[in-house]
Amino acid sequence: MANVRKGENQKLKMLYLVKILSEETDDLHGLTMPQILEKLADYGVNADRKTVYVDLDELRRFGFDILSGKQGKHYYYHLGSREFELPELKLLVDSVQSAKFITDKKSKELIKKLESLVSKYEGKQLQRQVVISGRVKTMNESIYYNVDQIHEAIGKECQIQFKYFQWNIKKDMQLRKNGSIYQVSPWALMWDDENYYLVAYDEKEDKIKHYRVDKMLKVEVTPVPRKGKTKFKEFKLPRYTKSLFGMFSGIETNVTIQAENDKVGILIDRFGKDIPITPIDEDHFKTTVPVSVSNQFLGWIMSLGQGIQIIAPESVVQQMKNEINRLKNQYQI
Repeated sequence: MANVRKGENQKLKMLYLVKILSEETDDLHGLTMPQILEKLADYGVNADRKTVYVDLDELRRFGFDILSGKQGKHYYYHLGSREFELPELKLLVDSVQSAKFITDKKSKELIKKLESLVSKYEGKQLQRQVVISGRVKTMNESIYYNVDQIHEAIGKECQIQFKYFQWNIKKDMQLRKNGSIYQVSPWALMWDDENYYLVAYDEKEDKIKHYRVDKMLKVEVTPVPRKGKTKFKEFKLPRYTKSLFGMFSGIETNVTIQAENDKVGILIDRFGKDIPITPIDEDHFKTTVPVSVSNQFLGWIMSLGQGIQIIAPESVVQQMKNEINRLKNQYQI
């Protein structure tokens, strides 16, 4: 930029001053007045100390936290507080990078944008946060735009159309229902088990369903008004998410679980602090929770090992026995 003729960007002086302070300074890194003047000159802005002092005061009046302090023989200037503090951005970077539903390419693009909110020095710390690159991420690049379309439809209270796919053994996208178009009324988006899900009303089946957003293709907002308001009002989203395991549907049933006392934290973490806890003896308790009973739920109970079991209703107990027998036969035990 040094070859730009000085003075030709004079009207942009304040903007370039903000840019320099934002990118080049933070609480640990400041610039002297000669350095500021030099960097302004690199952008084609001719300035002197007196005018820059006035500009800094104007920026402070506008709301920029521009600080100065003497170190040795020189005064240094830096931008203090910002819209986002570094710990907040680290949290956002971790969330973006760990989100399974965002592609690796889009994760890097978003993180790069987050880096622009801090100085170049603090930006390096955000790069250092990315320590789980290479984990399993969605392969559907369109998810970013699917979410945008869904939000638009929810805002306009319109139905959406899309195609839905699954992966086959050749690792190819295979459209479900022979490529037929799905049309539903979107009501909410939720994040569960590291995936994004659309919660929508299916008019044909008169029920609330959920769909993996990263498995949706060609999402389009339609002019058709959405339906299912009454159904969604009756639908308890927090309870629904707690009752599902891995978002696999099943018949919601009140299931009674008996467990040793050291398992209470696991059940509270999963179902919330409002679950009823009834002591059985000094070492055991029981609780009844709403669950969409599926093989995933049964497998979760098994994974907790000894000291926990389903005791009611009998139909779910029998499902567990059937699953145990199936596994026994599968592995020829």
